[in-house]
Amino acid sequence: MSDALYLSRVEETLNQIEELLDDAESDLDYDNNGAMLVIKCPDRSQIILTRQPPVKQLWVATRTQGLHFDYDEATEQWVLDSDGSTLRDHLAAAFADQTEEEIDFSGI
Repeated sequence: MSDALYLSRVEETLNQIEELLDDAESDLDYDNNGAMLVIKCPDRSQIILTRQPPVKQLWVATRTQGLHFDYDEATEQWVLDSDGSTLRDHLAAAFADQTEEEIDFSGI
């Protein structure tokens, strides 16, 4: 994957997550500084998504784990580098755990 395509995929994903949070009418605050999306949870924990251009990955940090995702062009989704599980499944689990909100991430 080219650098430009990688950056486009990451930007698209972070924008989709922001739109989902806005559409969910949740009370969650978030900040996006371009390279990092930080979602502030009610329990004062955070869910952090960062782009990692040198390895062309999207990293996610939750209160319990750090995860590294590669973009799979065949399925058009981010998959965990260790077992192929999807970003959408991990985000749903993290949000349920840290925010007690259920957000449908199936579109990302």
